[in-house]
Amino acid sequence: MIKVTAGKDDPERCNQAFTVAATAVASGVSVSLWLTGEAAWFGLPGRADDFSLPHAAPLADLLASVLALGTVTVCTQCAARRDIAQADLIPGIRIAGAATFVAEVVVDDAQALVY
Repeated sequence: MIKVTAGKDDPERCNQAFTVAATAVASGVSVSLWLTGEAAWFGLPGRADDFSLPHAAPLADLLASVLALGTVTVCTQCAARRDIAQADLIPGIRIAGAATFVAEVVVDDAQALVY
């Protein structure tokens, strides 16, 4: 499980989370990427395309990799605070809350990384 709390407000930390998530799924690791705080915006179409960080893989490509092989979730409260509805999200991304987060993180052999 990788939880990213930063967006354009902290581009290096944000990109590191997406890079680790994409690397993990490419390595065959089961990944659940949680978009919280300002990272919630990246659940919307086109928002990751608008993110740029020198010497970093494009965020849209990293997100697509994770979405193809893992799960991507936008935090319920974070979505509500930003008026983001399920219908607004990229197909395949879900909105879920703390109960789902806890259920995923307490599974045997789960690792949680927070950026």
